Amino acid sequence: MNGTLVFGRPLSCIKSRILNKEYFNKCVTSSSFRGFSLSSSKNMKLVQFSYNEKPKNVYVGYVEGNGVVDVNKLDNTLSNTLLGILNNGDLEKVKGIKLKNPTPEPLSNIRLVAPITGQDKVLCIGLNYMDHCKEQNKTPPEVPMIFSKFASCVIGPNDPVKLRTEVTKKVDWEVELALVIGKEASCVKAADAFNYILGYTVAQDISARDWQKDKNAGQFLLGKSMDTFCPIGPWIVTSDEIGDPQKLDIECSVNGELKQNSNTCQLVHKIPDVIERLTSVMTLYPGDILLTGTPGGVGLYLNPPQFLKPGDVVTSTIQNIGTLETKIEQYVKKG
Repeated sequence: MNGTLVFGRPLSCIKSRILNKEYFNKCVTSSSFRGFSLSSSKNMKLVQFSYNEKPKNVYVGYVEGNGVVDVNKLDNTLSNTLLGILNNGDLEKVKGIKLKNPTPEPLSNIRLVAPITGQDKVLCIGLNYMDHCKEQNKTPPEVPMIFSKFASCVIGPNDPVKLRTEVTKKVDWEVELALVIGKEASCVKAADAFNYILGYTVAQDISARDWQKDKNAGQFLLGKSMDTFCPIGPWIVTSDEIGDPQKLDIECSVNGELKQNSNTCQLVHKIPDVIERLTSVMTLYPGDILLTGTPGGVGLYLNPPQFLKPGDVVTSTIQNIGTLETKIEQYVKKG
């Protein structure tokens, strides 16, 4: 066992580190990091949006002051989805538009939608904050615990989470730092991992605890992938604007009451190590999303436990990114 290597380090060394009680109260930050290497992504908040008069048509832009620059209006060769722009290698064209300082569309004329859609995968890391492990009296996992959400449950900053209250009674909040892959990544070493990240956004890993824990034989998928259970946004902040992603304040409030208040320095398994592990067994594609874990303060472990209900408002904020506000509504079957 002591001879096993994890991310190039002896497992015994990692185990002794995470079993040290003092480590729960420490923040161990990365000593260095590099952002996505394409210069075209420099200093932008990338969005997808629709115009109020054309709510079904989606366009790509970036935030400029109090408005959004519509890159499709200024270059009709660009895809009208951010995923298409990534797949076509067209971020350089977006950079060219930004250099010309075009006039933005007023925010009052548009509606922000999920900043990226149509991705191949949404992956998540469980038990990845020291304070979240501590509130459960659990030892942090020796290797990242990975699970998935269906990409179809991704929604944007103006979309409500819709609860099927006749099916689940224990729906919980989980604010998370989410990263978006910018280019195809396979067999990536940790030292190079940040070069594959386009940027970061705020996410909520909404979780039906009864289905996560009891109603699906302990398998997470159904409890994590109900319709609308992955709000993200309001934009994707490119890597060069974020600073160190493993040193960001992160918090979540429900109806104005602070529930989670932590810092991404509490991450058990750091972003480069997770990307190395994932890409050793699968290819990550442009647009894939990785939710990096949630800090302590979720509803399940409060005394008494608390869960979301229709009418609630969840406010999620991450330093250097912004705030995602999500309304909770009752699910109503169409037709």
